[in-house]
Amino acid sequence: MAGERTAAAAGDAVRVRVPATSANLGPGFDTLGLALGMWDDVELAVGDGDGCVVEVEGEGAGRVPRDERHLVLRAARATFDRAGAPRAALRLRCRNLIPHSRGLGSSAAAAVAGIVGARALLAASHPLDDEAVLDLAAGFDGHADNAAACLHGGLVVSWGHEGAWRAVRLSPHPALRPVALIAERSSSTEATRGLLPDRVPHTDAAYNAARSALLVHALTNDPSLLLEATEDRLHQPYRRPAYPETAAVVDHLRAEGVAAVVSGAGPTVLALTLDGRLPDALDTSGFTVRALDVDTAGARAEHV
Repeated sequence: MAGERTAAAAGDAVRVRVPATSANLGPGFDTLGLALGMWDDVELAVGDGDGCVVEVEGEGAGRVPRDERHLVLRAARATFDRAGAPRAALRLRCRNLIPHSRGLGSSAAAAVAGIVGARALLAASHPLDDEAVLDLAAGFDGHADNAAACLHGGLVVSWGHEGAWRAVRLSPHPALRPVALIAERSSSTEATRGLLPDRVPHTDAAYNAARSALLVHALTNDPSLLLEATEDRLHQPYRRPAYPETAAVVDHLRAEGVAAVVSGAGPTVLALTLDGRLPDALDTSGFTVRALDVDTAGARAEHV
């Protein structure tokens, strides 16, 4: 087309909004993810010359790198490379609400923000489809559950296929009202994965396969089954020593009939309620309680 740009030009800018996510949801280890109504807002712009400029407000300010090591920028660079576009100087401004290292998908959100922002800057000149975007984003985490939920919104089922990542989006039941109990302390995904055994009993694997299938049905069609559907033997029992306070909250909630799980690798707790309420006697010391909507839009980008 006449006048079409062949690459991002200085002055081009996009705004991206990406949601928090909760992965696993109990039995769906590295497979199921849910997008939540808490967002990071990112502005990515093409600058002049070389190098980059990074500004961060909110979560991570003063702690995350303010140079090309920043995850949003690394993801944007990877997108330029995947699209075969020449690299450009970039300016990044982040306003973060998603807590870091709490099990709410902050790293996946950063990767998706950089990738979706870069794709929008490149637009029609170097197009990338959603499958390429998911594959790039999942590459930063090593699995696609958070990245897929962040990208698509709603409930996602993700899997690997022939060396690439795939995902399908499902619509959660409209009565679902998640409540996040956000831990004050942080946790390392790498450290908690180190607690998982290399092998599990066949009976436990079958148990989780049944619960994962049931959970998809419960989340989309019959929330009355959520307590049974969120039972897990594959990862949460092994991770309990890493965050005993989290385990105690999950145990208390489940004893009261609330479908509570460890969010991602923890230590945040996610309660899958139908009314946004928790038992009055619950001790929430060390946690910030946030009733959240399900984000149904996923990552969004607009030119500015």
